[in-house]
Amino acid sequence: MDQADAAGTEDAVLYSVTDQIATITLNRPHRRNALNYDAYEKLESAFRRAVADTEARCVIVTGTDPAFCSGDDVGEIMAGPKAVSATSAPAVVRHRPTPAAMAALECDKPVIAAVNGAAVGWGMELALYADIRIASETARFAELFIKRGLVCDVGGFYRLPAIVGPAKAAELLFTGDVIDAQEALRIGLVREVTPHADLMASARALAGRIAANPPLALRYMKEGLRRAAYGDPRELGGWAIETIRRLMRTEDHKEGVASFLEKREPVFKGR
Repeated sequence: MDQADAAGTEDAVLYSVTDQIATITLNRPHRRNALNYDAYEKLESAFRRAVADTEARCVIVTGTDPAFCSGDDVGEIMAGPKAVSATSAPAVVRHRPTPAAMAALECDKPVIAAVNGAAVGWGMELALYADIRIASETARFAELFIKRGLVCDVGGFYRLPAIVGPAKAAELLFTGDVIDAQEALRIGLVREVTPHADLMASARALAGRIAANPPLALRYMKEGLRRAAYGDPRELGGWAIETIRRLMRTEDHKEGVASFLEKREPVFKGR
């Protein structure tokens, strides 16, 4: 297996290519594949690598069991010394969208998310960046940002309404409710639900059917779908990051993080 370089002793993201299918695997199972700064960088690099890889015609993104991705590593990104709320605000004229989000969205090869467990917060965002989602029966989905006093990243605004409809997207974003795999199938968020043991076989079978087609036509087909359905996400993604940074300095965000870490119900005050 060809793996992405590790930082320290942790291979936070793995990359391999077999039979013209690139597989990107989040690999922090001890943190339920929560993303710290290093993992975000490696995820971005893996998608950029897939674009440049002439052997890869289709991409599968998944996680090492037991989770797909449980979102941000709260202890590091929202509560650690490098958290936005703990640092002085930089002078930024125009905020950039999340680099890993743009790398996934701009991948010009078809992307399948094989959702093998919890896909919550930014983990649900990552699933939304894929063109097609297949879920294990153990999968769970939630846009949890509202529970932390934040807005979602670009996926919740840019893709979720087009996939499940504006009203259902609003419900998921406004409530932060967790839904199971069968509900995700019912609302069209995923194309199929499989037994957990069969998930990767199902994803690889679909990826193989896609990869057997002419690679140049595939890339143009994906570009046509992007133009027809979604437009350009960069402005929206930049606004989302600017808003997230602003909200990360509020008392409600700090209360959302503290209540999560202390395992209690939050008390929000609107400031």
